[in-house]
Amino acid sequence: MNIEKEKVVSVSYILFSPNKITNEEVQVEKTTEGNPLTWLYGVGAMIPDFENNLKGKTKGHKFDFRITAENAYGVIDPTYIIDIPLDSFRDPDGKIDSEMLKVGSTLPMQDNQGNHLRGIVKEVSLTIVKMDFNHPMAGKDLHFTGEVLDVREATADEIAHGHVHGPGGHHH
Repeated sequence: MNIEKEKVVSVSYILFSPNKITNEEVQVEKTTEGNPLTWLYGVGAMIPDFENNLKGKTKGHKFDFRITAENAYGVIDPTYIIDIPLDSFRDPDGKIDSEMLKVGSTLPMQDNQGNHLRGIVKEVSLTIVKMDFNHPMAGKDLHFTGEVLDVREATADEIAHGHVHGPGGHHH
């Protein structure tokens, strides 16, 4: 069976991305046959170029492809890097958790409309915390190697819900 719209696809893969300093590829993520990536193909759940590179493939097909940052999670958008007053991080007693505000930490945040965001601390000064709200993989080219483990028909419920239901069914 070929990978096409509304088929359930399972793959194992290794994701690499170049280190900007050394330009050597580093492993970012790895799935296994025992814990594959499984999704409903063609419903917008995956990066379009990821799906395009797998279209028409069948069980057992090995793959090796690259996706540029522009076609993956996008380039880094400087408007998503924001200075937030340090006072915003004070607890009710006026204290700041210095362990939390370390450069490189990812913090759950909320914008003025109540949307939940995750920001990476880029810099901490006496008055400002510079946070990056770009996707963590923004600006990174991606290199996938792997194998198609399975392709099957989606159930009517999976198509209606827009996602895969696991063994024994999915409960909402």
